[in-house]
Amino acid sequence: MAQSETKLGPQRERIDEIDRQLLDLLSERNEIVHEVIEKKIQNQLPIFAPKREDEKTEKFRQMAAQRDLDPDWAEDFLRMIMASSRASQSSNEFPRATEEPKHILLVGARGGMGSLYARVMEQTGHKVYKIDKHNWHELEEIAPKLDLAIVTVPINATIDVVNRLAPKLKKETILADFTSNKTDPIKAMKAAHEGPILGLHPMHGPDVHNLSKQLMVACAERDAEASQWVLEQSKLWGMRVIEADPEKHDHVMHMVQGLRHFVALLHGSFMKTYDLKPHDILDYSSPIYRGELMMTGRIFAQSAELYADIVFSNEERRELLLNFIEHNDRLAEMVKQDNKKGFVKEFEAVTDFFGSFANQALEESGYLIDRLTDRFA
Repeated sequence: MAQSETKLGPQRERIDEIDRQLLDLLSERNEIVHEVIEKKIQNQLPIFAPKREDEKTEKFRQMAAQRDLDPDWAEDFLRMIMASSRASQSSNEFPRATEEPKHILLVGARGGMGSLYARVMEQTGHKVYKIDKHNWHELEEIAPKLDLAIVTVPINATIDVVNRLAPKLKKETILADFTSNKTDPIKAMKAAHEGPILGLHPMHGPDVHNLSKQLMVACAERDAEASQWVLEQSKLWGMRVIEADPEKHDHVMHMVQGLRHFVALLHGSFMKTYDLKPHDILDYSSPIYRGELMMTGRIFAQSAELYADIVFSNEERRELLLNFIEHNDRLAEMVKQDNKKGFVKEFEAVTDFFGSFANQALEESGYLIDRLTDRFA
């Protein structure tokens, strides 16, 4: 060690000591959090309390400013701590929305979403039944007990499973599904079952560590009151729940899922054709392109059949993709004609269309870029 380095010894030792103290305090905080979680379970309180978290975050920012610390940094630090606290709940019990456990069937329980929700429901104290191809024969005995049956199978198999399942259910059983399309599955469930119908779309993947802060879209299409406990249970898991019209939901999902995943295929396929290997690109990537590349690569780490089902799920979505391709062809004419003025005109028109959201996007993406650079650069 250089002599100039040794002069920093006392300060570095003190920093190391402070770091140990920070970890000790975080450990103590974690113990208290577990006590809070136990009380939440006893009192049937949700894991995630948005108002409490917002109030605490604002107070923490103020305290940071009083100590000449960056409030934005302080908020990031606190939110990471709170996220860790919520994550620790994933290995414990959850509060239950009903006095007595419900009997819940998951059809497709071996899949990612089915196994995730089966685990969480079991941790909540509900009685969970699991049906897949290998044990469909058990449905006859299970069906009379059921309060809720959720179909969580690939989109292209959902309606067939609904038609096979529904005749076995008693009228009082809530029939629900987890597909990312809602209009056609709900029509099929209403036609096949006389009882309560609930379309659900968990807006997350099966790889999440816990459900806190995740979004659940719900379409209660028949006897909404009977399904209310399902939505309350989702909230107790810490989820954000929004109720939606099936057709409006699907119209938005055509863009959010169908087009996004198709563009990812276009991006990845062109890279392959052009022989641009991801690891070679990373060496020359800006932080924002690295983020885009990671979002593209994330899709190709998953099932091709799953994404094919999403992209080609129905005629309306395929029509949207064809319109997108035609629109792309029109814009490509600018490139062919070296039409810079046309590009600027179109760019400015889209800027006007995005309006104030463009500034919001600039701020939020800047945050993501900073975190990504800090963590992985």
